[in-house]
Amino acid sequence: MLAGHVRFLAQKSPAARRMKNDLMETILSLHQMPERFPFLNAEFIPLNKYHKMFAEKWYLILYQIKDRTVYVDYIVDCRQDYGWLAR
Repeated sequence: MLAGHVRFLAQKSPAARRMKNDLMETILSLHQMPERFPFLNAEFIPLNKYHKMFAEKWYLILYQIKDRTVYVDYIVDCRQDYGWLAR
């Protein structure tokens, strides 16, 4: 998903590389206190499954914590339709 977002941004702006680096830095910061972000509460998503983190203005990052390991499952560009996520 990250690669797709960077490709999309690269078509619109030369800042794509910086955005990718900033986004990766934000994601890697989850190794310290990954519980600091709240759970996603949505109608079709199981309760307390995904944490949600907003990053770099437009990105929603959904991740799970299992046995002290963080798994990033979705990186969503909030400027695009992400209704598919709740279906």
